[in-house]
Amino acid sequence: MSTAGAGTGPNASGTPRNGLGGPGRAPAGRPAKPKSAGAIAVVVLILLAITLWAGLGIRVDLAAIARNWSNAVANIIQLTQPDYGFIPKTFPALLETLQMAVIATAIGAAVSLPLAFLASRATNPHTPLLRVVRFVMNLVRSVPDILYAAILVAVVGVGALSGIMALVMFNIGIIVKLVSEALDGEDAGAQEAALAAGASWFKADRAAMLPQILPTFASQTLYTFEINIRASTVIGLVGAGGLGVLIDNVRNFFRYHELSMIIFEILIMVVVLEMFSAWLRKRLV
Repeated sequence: MSTAGAGTGPNASGTPRNGLGGPGRAPAGRPAKPKSAGAIAVVVLILLAITLWAGLGIRVDLAAIARNWSNAVANIIQLTQPDYGFIPKTFPALLETLQMAVIATAIGAAVSLPLAFLASRATNPHTPLLRVVRFVMNLVRSVPDILYAAILVAVVGVGALSGIMALVMFNIGIIVKLVSEALDGEDAGAQEAALAAGASWFKADRAAMLPQILPTFASQTLYTFEINIRASTVIGLVGAGGLGVLIDNVRNFFRYHELSMIIFEILIMVVVLEMFSAWLRKRLV
C-alpha cells in the first residue's frame, strides 16, 4: 500500500488532514497580532497626565515666552554675529580647559581601573568588600560635577585645581560603572583555568581579565575625555577655571558677540576631539 500523500490527503471519512496529520486543523499561519492599541493609549494618557501635573507644579508660563520674545530676538541676532577679534583673548582659557580635561582624565582613569575590578562580581569574590565599593561608587556618581566644583571652590579656592578635582570625582563614577559592568559580561574561562591551576584571584584577574577589558577601558576613557571638555566649560561658571570663567564674565556684561565666539570655539574643539576619538576607538577595539 502506498504511503505517499498520507499526511495531506483525506481520511476514510473524507475529513482533510493538515501537515501534522490532525483531522480538521487549518494549516499553521502567522500568529494573531496582539491587540495593544488600548494599552498604548492608556500609557500615553498617563504620561500626558504626569507631564501636565509637573508643568502645573512648577507653574510653566508659556505667555512669558511671547512677552519676552523681542528681547530673545535681539540676543539671538547678537549670537549670530561672533566677534572674531575676541579670539586671541580666549586662547589662555581654551588651553586651560584642555589641560584640565587631560589631567582629570589621566588621574580618573588610573584610579578607576582597580576600583572597577573591586566593583565587579566577576573579579571580586569578597561580597562585603564588593558591596562597600559599589555603595561608595553610587554615592560618588550621584553628585553632579557642578556641585563637586561648587564645594571644592569653597574649600580649595577659585581656579583650575578645584575644577580638576571635581572632574576627577566625576570621571571615577562614570568609568568604574561602565568598566565594572563590562567585566561582568566578559568570558571567565581563562580566569577559571588560572584559579584551577592555583593562582590567586589577583593574579588570575591580572592575567585573564585585564587583557580582555583593556580595549573597553581605553574606549571609555576616551569617552570620558570628551565629556570633560564639555563639563570643564560648565564648572567654570562657579569659578572652577577654564572657559566657563570667561563665559561667565562676558555673559554678566551681556557681550553676546564674544559669547558667540566662545561657543563656536567649543563646537569646533568638541567636533575635532570626537572625530579623533572615533578614529582611535576603531584602532583599539
